[in-house]
Amino acid sequence: MPRRVLLIDDDRMQCLLTKASFARFRQEKFEVDWVDNYSDGLRKLLSREYCVCLLDYQLGERDGLALIREAMAAGCCVPIIFLTAETGEDVDIKAMEAGALDYLIKGEISPPSLERSLRYALKLGDTLEALRKLSTHDSLTGLLNRREFDRILAEENERAKRFNRSFAVLMLDLDHFKRVNDTHGHPAGDRVIKTAAQRLARQLRSVDRIARIGGEEFAIVLTEVDHVTASEVARRIVTMMARQPVVLPDGTTLAVTISAGSASMPKNGATPDVLVQAADKALYEAKARGRNQAVAAVELEPGYEPIRQPDPV
Repeated sequence: MPRRVLLIDDDRMQCLLTKASFARFRQEKFEVDWVDNYSDGLRKLLSREYCVCLLDYQLGERDGLALIREAMAAGCCVPIIFLTAETGEDVDIKAMEAGALDYLIKGEISPPSLERSLRYALKLGDTLEALRKLSTHDSLTGLLNRREFDRILAEENERAKRFNRSFAVLMLDLDHFKRVNDTHGHPAGDRVIKTAAQRLARQLRSVDRIARIGGEEFAIVLTEVDHVTASEVARRIVTMMARQPVVLPDGTTLAVTISAGSASMPKNGATPDVLVQAADKALYEAKARGRNQAVAAVELEPGYEPIRQPDPV
């Protein structure tokens, strides 16, 4: 199936010429979708359906430079090739500074030059994406790293305040992990961490985010949940981890447990820092109570009374 290219250009004739150039490519074939205005172009560019975007400079009242800036601010990672009839005013430099990966002058575009530019943008885009992943993900587990967790936490905090929604944070720590390294070696420890990361990720919804924030420490952001749901998720994770031992390459079976602390906003804190501190305090309490359990921050608040389960009939 051919990869999809997005063409954002308000000139229908230029669209036809560009599509004709694509038809004459000697190597890979692409499917070209055309949009003739700023708003629809931005929406499609952020849809993550395209491998590359060809973007015209002139788009009515707003120009392509503004579209690039808005797309980049929204987290767009699609490689962009800037198209313009302008040859002066440092448009090429402005386009690159805004985030475009290449620049073509419309009157000079030929099938070979367009195909070459497309290959260059795709290759450079892959390289930049790999670098972005290195800067935001943990190399051992593939989970988010601490810096990206802090960014997402701040972002979720702003979103929750804007829409008056709740969210929660779970802080988790593998129990007695040092014993694994001391007894079985660091490769075994890495195996345990990677296995735990995979199992934790499978317990979450697609909208939730998980990070490895330390050696054997993990953190989870649960979107649009209250403290009750967060506590239930934490208990489910603890139970799941205890029920599934980790098998090492040599066949050794290790019983691995985890402790968890949960806190929700605004119930347990009004800022991300306070929220994390509340979840951390609950995690320390879970450790103090003997590990292999989950504690909610609300349980540590003065006057808290646990919900009593009905007596069995």
